[in-house]
Amino acid sequence: MLITPVILSGGGGTRLWPLSTPETPKQFLALTGEETMFQMTVRRVIDAAEFAQPIVVANAAHADIVTAQLAEIGVTDAILLLEPCARNTAPAIALAALALEDSKSPMLVMPSDHVIGDADAFHAATRALLPMVEDGWLATYGITPTGPETGYGYIQTGEALNTGVSAVVKFVEKPDAVRAAEMIASGDHVWNGGIFLFRADVYLGALAANAPDMLAAAQAAMAAATRNGAQILPDNAAFAASPSDSIDYAVMEKAARVAVAPVAMGWSDVGSWDALHELGTKDDGHNTTIGEVRLSEATGNLIHADGIRVSVHGVNDLIVVANGKEVLILPRGTSQKVRDFAKD
Repeated sequence: MLITPVILSGGGGTRLWPLSTPETPKQFLALTGEETMFQMTVRRVIDAAEFAQPIVVANAAHADIVTAQLAEIGVTDAILLLEPCARNTAPAIALAALALEDSKSPMLVMPSDHVIGDADAFHAATRALLPMVEDGWLATYGITPTGPETGYGYIQTGEALNTGVSAVVKFVEKPDAVRAAEMIASGDHVWNGGIFLFRADVYLGALAANAPDMLAAAQAAMAAATRNGAQILPDNAAFAASPSDSIDYAVMEKAARVAVAPVAMGWSDVGSWDALHELGTKDDGHNTTIGEVRLSEATGNLIHADGIRVSVHGVNDLIVVANGKEVLILPRGTSQKVRDFAKD
């Protein structure tokens, strides 16, 4: 049975302001290559031998940019599920599950703004999880940690279920530095990468058991949806009545049979300018530059120039982002402060 990719593309991407904006959030920007992260995500799942036509769950305001970017990479058969309002990931995935013609179809749920450097490792993990999914398990991908990161949630792994697959013991909230170091030292924790694989009917059954109001709202929204070719617009009032919750809280943490495939696949959620510096190509001074940039006696900087030339001298370990009328300057390591500026 073919896997249906479900690409979640409703995020606002405020952590990469001023380049990422509500009108053009980070998934639609070419930050890590010539194509956008959304386009690279779609490319990973267009093998017709393994994958059915993708379902893109996006903000209705982004319908045109989604359609244009799909066309640029030759994808013309995608279903666009346009959210009338944001209600977090669990209801969004419910809409996609209800849109499938075959309720036993496996769904591969992926954020559209993540980088996966080793696609072969990703697909190998998918194949390892698929037998468990076909047997009714909910599955997720555990990112092999590279250090005691405090910005991610963790998953504790348990008994082996299959080659490369373990049972999930529990999901762990984002830890402090001490707890993160303890979990890394234990050897049985992986990062929660927010990528999932399960049958549509199993996911909907888990919602019925753990979040029935959410399921009812999604069902009502799809029953009254407007359809325009490949676009599906769920009913606004019905969907707005859904509780807002993530798939982790609403389903995965409460389900009894959850499997995880630990995998090292060059993953990043590109969640900050600091992360983009880590991913980027470095010069001899460990600088990452994007756009027209001139450097002199500068080391360890990330400098992104969009539409304007930026020249720096004698500065180290800074984030400098120039976009339109906005310029952001921060010390590296403090890029989470971007949210304070993105509010205005």
